[in-house]
Amino acid sequence: MAREVTSPLDVDRVRKDFPILQRRLAGDHPLVYLDSANTSQKPQPVLDTLTEHYTRHNANVARAVHQLGEEATAAYEGARDTIATFIGAPSRDEVIFAKNASEALNLVANTLASGLADDPRYRLGPGDDIVITEMEHHSNIVPWQLAAQRTGARLRWFGITDEGRLDLAQLDELITPRTKVVSLVHQSNILGTLNDVALIAARAHEVGALVLVDGAQSVPHMPIDVRELGVDLLAFTGHKMCGPTGIGVLWGRSEVLDALPPFLGGGEMIETVAMEGSTFAAAPHKFEAGTPPIAQAVGLGAAADYLSGLGMAHVNAHVESITAYALNMLADVDGVTIIGPDSPVDRGGTISFTLDGIHPHDVGQVLDEHGVAVRVGHHCARPVCVRYGIPATTRASFYVYTTTDDIDALADGLERVKRFFG
Repeated sequence: MAREVTSPLDVDRVRKDFPILQRRLAGDHPLVYLDSANTSQKPQPVLDTLTEHYTRHNANVARAVHQLGEEATAAYEGARDTIATFIGAPSRDEVIFAKNASEALNLVANTLASGLADDPRYRLGPGDDIVITEMEHHSNIVPWQLAAQRTGARLRWFGITDEGRLDLAQLDELITPRTKVVSLVHQSNILGTLNDVALIAARAHEVGALVLVDGAQSVPHMPIDVRELGVDLLAFTGHKMCGPTGIGVLWGRSEVLDALPPFLGGGEMIETVAMEGSTFAAAPHKFEAGTPPIAQAVGLGAAADYLSGLGMAHVNAHVESITAYALNMLADVDGVTIIGPDSPVDRGGTISFTLDGIHPHDVGQVLDEHGVAVRVGHHCARPVCVRYGIPATTRASFYVYTTTDDIDALADGLERVKRFFG
Protein backbone atom coordinates (compact mmCIF):
# COMPACT_ATOMS: atom_id res chain seq x y z
CA MET A 1 0.00 0.00 0.00
CA ALA A 2 1.23 3.50 -0.83
CA ARG A 3 1.78 5.83 2.06
CA GLU A 4 0.30 9.31 2.31
CA VAL A 5 2.40 12.11 0.85
CA THR A 6 2.88 15.33 2.78
CA SER A 7 4.30 18.10 0.59
CA PRO A 8 5.15 21.68 1.54
CA LEU A 9 4.17 22.73 -2.00
CA ASP A 10 0.64 23.46 -3.16
CA VAL A 11 1.14 21.20 -6.15
CA ASP A 12 -2.27 21.93 -7.68
CA ARG A 13 -1.38 25.62 -7.75
CA VAL A 14 2.12 24.90 -9.05
CA ARG A 15 0.73 22.82 -11.91
CA LYS A 16 -1.33 25.80 -13.10
CA ASP A 17 1.95 27.59 -13.81
CA PHE A 18 2.86 24.97 -16.45
CA PRO A 19 0.62 25.31 -19.51
CA ILE A 20 1.78 22.09 -21.14
CA LEU A 21 0.43 20.03 -18.25
CA GLN A 22 -3.10 20.94 -19.40
CA ARG A 23 -2.59 19.07 -22.68
CA ARG A 24 -4.65 16.11 -23.74
CA LEU A 25 -2.76 13.56 -25.79
CA ALA A 26 -3.86 11.04 -28.42
CA GLY A 27 -6.90 9.12 -27.27
CA ASP A 28 -7.85 12.12 -25.09
CA HIS A 29 -5.48 10.96 -22.36
CA PRO A 30 -4.23 13.61 -19.92
CA LEU A 31 -0.48 14.16 -20.02
CA VAL A 32 1.31 12.35 -17.20
CA TYR A 33 4.81 13.76 -17.47
CA LEU A 34 7.39 11.59 -15.71
CA ASP A 35 10.51 12.57 -17.68
CA SER A 36 11.81 15.61 -15.82
CA ALA A 37 15.32 14.17 -15.44
CA ASN A 38 15.47 14.41 -19.23
CA THR A 39 14.04 17.91 -19.41
CA SER A 40 11.68 19.78 -17.11
CA GLN A 41 8.60 21.60 -18.25
CA LYS A 42 8.58 25.42 -18.27
CA PRO A 43 6.41 27.65 -16.08
CA GLN A 44 4.54 30.64 -17.48
CA PRO A 45 6.89 33.22 -15.89
CA VAL A 46 9.82 31.77 -17.85
CA LEU A 47 7.81 31.69 -21.07
CA ASP A 48 6.72 35.30 -20.48
CA THR A 49 10.32 36.38 -19.83
CA LEU A 50 11.49 34.87 -23.11
CA THR A 51 8.68 36.54 -25.04
CA GLU A 52 9.34 39.87 -23.32
CA HIS A 53 13.04 39.71 -24.14
CA TYR A 54 12.57 38.94 -27.82
CA THR A 55 9.72 41.39 -28.35
CA ARG A 56 11.16 44.36 -26.45
CA HIS A 57 14.86 44.00 -25.67
CA ASN A 58 16.46 41.84 -28.36
CA ALA A 59 20.02 42.94 -29.15
CA ASN A 60 23.54 41.64 -28.82
CA VAL A 61 25.33 42.09 -25.52
CA ALA A 62 28.55 43.90 -24.57
CA ARG A 63 28.87 45.33 -28.09
CA ALA A 64 26.35 48.11 -28.63
CA VAL A 65 25.90 51.49 -26.98
CA HIS A 66 22.30 51.88 -28.12
CA GLN A 67 19.41 51.43 -25.70
CA LEU A 68 18.44 47.92 -26.79
CA GLY A 69 22.03 46.76 -26.44
CA GLU A 70 22.27 48.22 -22.97
CA GLU A 71 18.98 46.61 -21.94
CA ALA A 72 20.02 43.20 -23.27
CA THR A 73 23.40 43.43 -21.56
CA ALA A 74 21.79 44.41 -18.27
CA ALA A 75 19.36 41.48 -18.50
CA TYR A 76 22.12 39.02 -19.41
CA GLU A 77 24.44 40.14 -16.64
CA GLY A 78 21.49 40.32 -14.26
CA ALA A 79 20.89 36.63 -14.94
CA ARG A 80 24.50 35.98 -13.93
CA ASP A 81 23.84 37.74 -10.63
CA THR A 82 20.71 35.66 -10.09
CA ILE A 83 22.50 32.36 -10.71
CA ALA A 84 25.40 33.35 -8.45
CA THR A 85 22.91 33.96 -5.65
CA PHE A 86 21.00 30.77 -6.43
CA ILE A 87 24.07 28.57 -5.88
CA GLY A 88 25.75 30.66 -3.19
CA ALA A 89 28.70 31.70 -5.35
CA PRO A 90 31.02 34.18 -3.60
CA SER A 91 31.37 36.22 -6.81
CA ARG A 92 29.23 36.73 -9.93
CA ASP A 93 32.44 36.50 -11.97
CA GLU A 94 32.66 32.82 -11.02
CA VAL A 95 29.53 32.05 -13.10
CA ILE A 96 30.19 31.10 -16.73
CA PHE A 97 27.36 30.58 -19.19
CA ALA A 98 27.68 27.65 -21.60
CA LYS A 99 25.13 25.96 -23.83
CA ASN A 100 24.61 23.01 -21.43
CA ALA A 101 26.25 20.99 -18.68
CA SER A 102 28.04 18.85 -21.26
CA GLU A 103 29.83 21.89 -22.68
CA ALA A 104 30.72 23.02 -19.16
CA LEU A 105 32.27 19.63 -18.36
CA ASN A 106 34.11 19.61 -21.69
CA LEU A 107 35.43 23.09 -20.97
CA VAL A 108 37.18 21.85 -17.84
CA ALA A 109 38.50 18.65 -19.40
CA ASN A 110 39.84 20.43 -22.48
CA THR A 111 41.49 23.31 -20.65
CA LEU A 112 43.23 20.92 -18.25
CA ALA A 113 44.35 18.79 -21.20
CA SER A 114 45.54 21.73 -23.28
CA GLY A 115 48.81 22.11 -21.38
CA LEU A 116 48.45 25.90 -21.64
CA ALA A 117 47.80 26.72 -17.99
CA ASP A 118 50.64 28.64 -16.35
CA ASP A 119 50.24 26.69 -13.12
CA PRO A 120 51.28 23.01 -13.35
CA ARG A 121 48.43 22.11 -11.00
CA TYR A 122 46.09 22.72 -13.91
CA ARG A 123 47.94 20.73 -16.56
CA LEU A 124 47.33 17.03 -17.21
CA GLY A 125 50.16 14.81 -18.35
CA PRO A 126 51.84 11.41 -18.02
CA GLY A 127 51.91 10.27 -14.42
CA ASP A 128 48.64 12.03 -13.55
CA ASP A 129 45.39 10.30 -12.64
CA ILE A 130 41.87 11.37 -13.54
CA VAL A 131 39.25 9.82 -11.23
CA ILE A 132 35.57 9.51 -12.16
CA THR A 133 32.82 7.00 -11.27
CA GLU A 134 31.03 4.17 -12.99
CA MET A 135 27.67 5.93 -12.60
CA GLU A 136 28.57 9.00 -14.65
CA HIS A 137 26.58 10.38 -17.55
CA HIS A 138 28.53 9.99 -20.80
CA SER A 139 29.19 13.74 -20.63
CA ASN A 140 31.41 13.12 -17.63
CA ILE A 141 33.12 10.05 -19.08
CA VAL A 142 33.93 10.73 -22.72
CA PRO A 143 35.66 14.12 -22.20
CA TRP A 144 37.99 12.52 -19.66
CA GLN A 145 38.71 9.55 -21.91
CA LEU A 146 39.70 12.01 -24.63
CA ALA A 147 41.77 14.06 -22.18
CA ALA A 148 43.61 10.94 -21.05
CA GLN A 149 44.33 9.97 -24.65
CA ARG A 150 45.67 13.43 -25.44
CA THR A 151 47.86 13.80 -22.38
CA GLY A 152 48.96 10.34 -21.33
CA ALA A 153 47.14 10.66 -18.02
CA ARG A 154 45.48 7.55 -16.55
CA LEU A 155 41.71 7.27 -16.13
CA ARG A 156 40.45 5.51 -12.98
CA TRP A 157 36.99 5.17 -11.46
CA PHE A 158 34.91 4.19 -8.46
CA GLY A 159 32.66 1.16 -8.96
CA ILE A 160 29.04 0.72 -7.93
CA THR A 161 27.68 -1.62 -5.26
CA ASP A 162 24.79 -3.99 -5.88
CA GLU A 163 22.55 -1.49 -4.07
CA GLY A 164 23.42 1.32 -6.48
CA ARG A 165 25.81 3.24 -4.25
CA LEU A 166 29.37 4.27 -4.96
CA ASP A 167 31.87 1.72 -3.65
CA LEU A 168 34.14 3.90 -1.51
CA ALA A 169 36.03 1.03 0.10
CA GLN A 170 39.16 1.99 -1.86
CA LEU A 171 38.80 5.74 -1.52
CA ASP A 172 42.40 6.25 -0.38
CA GLU A 173 43.75 3.84 -3.00
CA LEU A 174 41.92 5.52 -5.89
CA ILE A 175 42.58 9.12 -4.90
CA THR A 176 46.34 9.41 -4.39
CA PRO A 177 49.06 12.02 -4.81
CA ARG A 178 48.96 11.12 -8.54
CA THR A 179 45.37 12.34 -8.79
CA LYS A 180 45.07 15.64 -10.63
CA VAL A 181 41.28 15.87 -10.93
CA VAL A 182 38.24 14.07 -9.50
CA SER A 183 35.06 14.53 -11.51
CA LEU A 184 31.83 12.98 -10.25
CA VAL A 185 28.09 13.25 -10.40
CA HIS A 186 26.22 14.66 -7.41
CA GLN A 187 22.97 12.84 -8.18
CA SER A 188 22.92 10.00 -10.70
CA ASN A 189 20.61 10.54 -13.65
CA ILE A 190 19.90 6.80 -13.94
CA LEU A 191 20.12 5.43 -10.38
CA GLY A 192 18.90 8.47 -8.48
CA THR A 193 21.77 7.98 -6.03
CA LEU A 194 22.87 11.06 -4.11
CA ASN A 195 26.62 10.86 -3.61
CA ASP A 196 28.60 12.08 -0.61
CA VAL A 197 30.46 14.76 -2.52
CA ALA A 198 31.88 16.42 0.58
CA LEU A 199 33.59 13.21 1.71
CA ILE A 200 35.18 12.57 -1.68
CA ALA A 201 36.15 16.23 -2.09
CA ALA A 202 37.86 16.25 1.29
CA ARG A 203 40.04 13.30 0.28
CA ALA A 204 40.79 14.85 -3.12
CA HIS A 205 41.88 18.12 -1.55
CA GLU A 206 44.17 16.24 0.85
CA VAL A 207 46.24 15.20 -2.18
CA GLY A 208 45.91 18.53 -3.99
CA ALA A 209 43.42 17.40 -6.66
CA LEU A 210 40.72 19.52 -8.24
CA VAL A 211 37.10 18.47 -7.72
CA LEU A 212 34.51 18.97 -10.46
CA VAL A 213 30.87 18.01 -9.83
CA ASP A 214 28.13 17.31 -12.35
CA GLY A 215 25.12 18.93 -10.71
CA ALA A 216 22.68 18.58 -13.61
CA GLN A 217 20.27 16.54 -11.49
CA SER A 218 20.93 18.03 -8.06
CA VAL A 219 20.89 21.78 -8.65
CA PRO A 220 17.25 21.72 -9.89
CA HIS A 221 16.04 19.74 -6.88
CA MET A 222 17.76 20.86 -3.70
CA PRO A 223 19.38 23.88 -2.07
CA ILE A 224 22.97 24.15 -3.29
CA ASP A 225 25.67 26.32 -1.74
CA VAL A 226 28.96 25.81 -3.53
CA ARG A 227 30.93 26.86 -0.47
CA GLU A 228 29.26 24.23 1.68
CA LEU A 229 29.64 21.62 -1.04
CA GLY A 230 33.39 22.07 -0.79
CA VAL A 231 34.23 21.62 -4.48
CA ASP A 232 36.24 23.63 -6.99
CA LEU A 233 33.93 23.49 -10.02
CA LEU A 234 30.24 22.74 -10.58
CA ALA A 235 28.43 22.17 -13.87
CA PHE A 236 24.67 22.20 -14.38
CA THR A 237 22.10 22.85 -17.07
CA GLY A 238 19.10 25.14 -17.42
CA HIS A 239 16.53 22.98 -19.13
CA LYS A 240 16.27 20.56 -16.19
CA MET A 241 15.44 23.40 -13.75
CA CYS A 242 12.46 25.03 -15.50
CA GLY A 243 14.70 27.05 -17.80
CA PRO A 244 15.17 27.06 -21.57
CA THR A 245 17.25 24.62 -23.56
CA GLY A 246 20.58 25.85 -24.87
CA ILE A 247 21.89 27.24 -21.58
CA GLY A 248 24.15 25.74 -18.94
CA VAL A 249 26.45 26.96 -16.21
CA LEU A 250 29.97 26.30 -15.04
CA TRP A 251 30.77 27.69 -11.64
CA GLY A 252 34.39 27.69 -10.54
CA ARG A 253 36.48 29.14 -7.77
CA SER A 254 38.11 32.35 -8.94
CA GLU A 255 41.60 30.99 -8.39
CA VAL A 256 40.88 28.04 -10.68
CA LEU A 257 39.15 30.04 -13.41
CA ASP A 258 41.95 32.61 -13.45
CA ALA A 259 44.51 29.83 -13.96
CA LEU A 260 42.69 27.96 -16.73
CA PRO A 261 43.34 28.97 -20.35
CA PRO A 262 40.50 29.88 -22.72
CA PHE A 263 38.42 27.06 -24.16
CA LEU A 264 37.12 28.70 -27.36
CA GLY A 265 38.43 31.72 -29.21
CA GLY A 266 36.30 34.48 -30.71
CA GLY A 267 34.62 37.76 -30.01
CA GLU A 268 34.38 39.33 -26.56
CA MET A 269 36.71 36.84 -24.85
CA ILE A 270 39.77 38.92 -25.61
CA GLU A 271 41.60 41.83 -24.05
CA THR A 272 43.64 42.72 -27.13
CA VAL A 273 44.23 41.05 -30.49
CA ALA A 274 47.21 41.56 -32.77
CA MET A 275 48.40 39.47 -35.67
CA GLU A 276 51.33 38.35 -33.53
CA GLY A 277 49.15 37.16 -30.64
CA SER A 278 46.30 37.91 -28.26
CA THR A 279 45.65 38.54 -24.60
CA PHE A 280 42.43 37.50 -22.93
CA ALA A 281 39.70 38.96 -20.78
CA ALA A 282 39.25 37.91 -17.19
CA ALA A 283 36.72 35.27 -16.20
CA PRO A 284 33.88 34.83 -16.89
CA HIS A 285 34.17 36.50 -20.29
CA LYS A 286 37.37 34.61 -21.10
CA PHE A 287 35.21 31.50 -21.46
CA GLU A 288 32.24 33.05 -23.32
CA ALA A 289 33.48 33.44 -26.89
CA GLY A 290 31.10 34.85 -29.47
CA THR A 291 27.47 35.80 -29.08
CA PRO A 292 26.29 33.98 -25.97
CA PRO A 293 22.87 32.37 -25.41
CA ILE A 294 21.40 35.69 -24.32
CA ALA A 295 17.67 35.02 -24.18
CA GLN A 296 18.35 31.57 -22.74
CA ALA A 297 20.41 33.05 -19.91
CA VAL A 298 17.69 35.60 -19.19
CA GLY A 299 15.16 32.76 -19.16
CA LEU A 300 17.37 30.76 -16.81
CA GLY A 301 17.46 33.70 -14.44
CA ALA A 302 13.66 33.74 -14.47
CA ALA A 303 13.62 29.99 -13.78
CA ALA A 304 15.93 30.44 -10.79
CA ASP A 305 13.68 33.20 -9.50
CA TYR A 306 10.64 30.93 -9.92
CA LEU A 307 12.27 28.07 -8.01
CA SER A 308 13.52 30.44 -5.32
CA GLY A 309 9.95 31.68 -4.96
CA LEU A 310 8.81 28.12 -4.29
CA GLY A 311 11.74 27.62 -1.92
CA MET A 312 14.40 25.08 -2.79
CA ALA A 313 14.00 23.35 0.57
CA HIS A 314 10.31 22.91 -0.28
CA VAL A 315 11.15 21.66 -3.77
CA ASN A 316 13.50 19.10 -2.26
CA ALA A 317 10.98 17.99 0.35
CA HIS A 318 8.26 17.53 -2.28
CA VAL A 319 10.50 15.48 -4.56
CA GLU A 320 11.63 13.34 -1.61
CA SER A 321 8.01 12.65 -0.61
CA ILE A 322 6.83 11.83 -4.11
CA THR A 323 9.87 9.57 -4.64
CA ALA A 324 9.11 7.64 -1.46
CA TYR A 325 5.52 7.23 -2.63
CA ALA A 326 6.67 6.02 -6.05
CA LEU A 327 9.13 3.51 -4.59
CA ASN A 328 6.33 2.13 -2.47
CA MET A 329 3.90 1.91 -5.38
CA LEU A 330 6.40 0.25 -7.71
CA ALA A 331 7.27 -2.30 -5.04
CA ASP A 332 3.65 -3.48 -5.28
CA VAL A 333 3.87 -4.11 -9.04
CA ASP A 334 4.84 -7.74 -9.62
CA GLY A 335 7.82 -8.12 -11.93
CA VAL A 336 9.32 -4.68 -11.31
CA THR A 337 12.99 -4.57 -10.31
CA ILE A 338 14.37 -1.20 -9.28
CA ILE A 339 17.88 -0.51 -10.55
CA GLY A 340 19.49 1.56 -7.83
CA PRO A 341 18.62 2.33 -4.22
CA ASP A 342 15.18 1.00 -3.27
CA SER A 343 15.05 3.30 -0.25
CA PRO A 344 14.31 7.05 -0.36
CA VAL A 345 17.39 7.74 1.77
CA ASP A 346 20.17 9.64 -0.04
CA ARG A 347 18.47 9.41 -3.40
CA GLY A 348 16.71 11.83 -5.72
CA GLY A 349 13.54 11.84 -7.77
CA THR A 350 14.62 9.44 -10.48
CA ILE A 351 13.68 5.75 -10.48
CA SER A 352 14.94 3.33 -13.12
CA PHE A 353 13.46 -0.15 -13.29
CA THR A 354 12.94 -3.23 -15.40
CA LEU A 355 9.76 -5.25 -15.92
CA ASP A 356 10.26 -9.02 -16.13
CA GLY A 357 10.25 -10.35 -19.67
CA ILE A 358 9.36 -7.05 -21.35
CA HIS A 359 11.87 -4.77 -23.07
CA PRO A 360 11.91 -1.19 -21.74
CA HIS A 361 11.16 0.21 -25.20
CA ASP A 362 7.95 -1.83 -25.26
CA VAL A 363 7.11 -0.62 -21.75
CA GLY A 364 7.59 2.99 -22.79
CA GLN A 365 5.54 2.63 -25.95
CA VAL A 366 2.51 1.14 -24.20
CA LEU A 367 2.72 3.72 -21.40
CA ASP A 368 2.82 6.48 -24.01
CA GLU A 369 -0.37 5.15 -25.58
CA HIS A 370 -2.03 5.90 -22.24
CA GLY A 371 -0.51 9.35 -21.83
CA VAL A 372 2.33 8.41 -19.48
CA ALA A 373 5.64 9.89 -20.61
CA VAL A 374 8.76 8.12 -19.32
CA ARG A 375 12.22 7.64 -20.75
CA VAL A 376 13.61 4.30 -21.87
CA GLY A 377 17.14 3.27 -22.83
CA HIS A 378 20.51 3.51 -21.12
CA HIS A 379 20.00 7.22 -20.33
CA CYS A 380 23.49 8.16 -21.55
CA ALA A 381 24.86 6.06 -18.69
CA ARG A 382 25.57 2.79 -20.49
CA PRO A 383 28.28 1.60 -18.06
CA VAL A 384 25.59 1.38 -15.36
CA CYS A 385 23.48 -0.93 -17.52
CA VAL A 386 26.56 -3.03 -18.27
CA ARG A 387 27.30 -3.18 -14.52
CA TYR A 388 23.87 -4.68 -13.84
CA GLY A 389 23.78 -6.89 -16.94
CA ILE A 390 20.75 -5.25 -18.54
CA PRO A 391 20.33 -3.63 -21.97
CA ALA A 392 18.25 -0.68 -20.77
CA THR A 393 15.75 0.51 -18.18
CA THR A 394 12.50 2.39 -17.96
CA ARG A 395 13.00 5.61 -16.03
CA ALA A 396 10.39 7.70 -14.26
CA SER A 397 11.53 11.06 -12.90
CA PHE A 398 9.72 13.67 -10.84
CA TYR A 399 9.64 17.39 -10.17
CA VAL A 400 7.69 20.20 -8.54
CA TYR A 401 4.55 19.43 -10.55
CA THR A 402 4.48 15.66 -10.01
CA THR A 403 1.47 14.35 -8.10
CA THR A 404 0.51 11.07 -6.50
CA ASP A 405 -2.07 10.75 -9.30
CA ASP A 406 0.83 10.73 -11.76
CA ILE A 407 2.48 7.89 -9.85
CA ASP A 408 -0.80 5.98 -9.66
CA ALA A 409 -1.15 6.37 -13.43
CA LEU A 410 2.34 4.90 -13.85
CA ALA A 411 1.53 1.89 -11.67
CA ASP A 412 -1.79 1.34 -13.48
CA GLY A 413 0.03 1.69 -16.80
CA LEU A 414 2.52 -0.99 -15.87
CA GLU A 415 -0.33 -3.36 -15.12
CA ARG A 416 -1.71 -2.56 -18.58
CA VAL A 417 1.72 -3.31 -20.07
CA LYS A 418 1.79 -6.71 -18.39
CA ARG A 419 -1.70 -7.53 -19.64
CA PHE A 420 -0.85 -6.39 -23.16
CA PHE A 421 2.16 -8.69 -23.33
CA GLY A 422 0.36 -11.53 -21.65
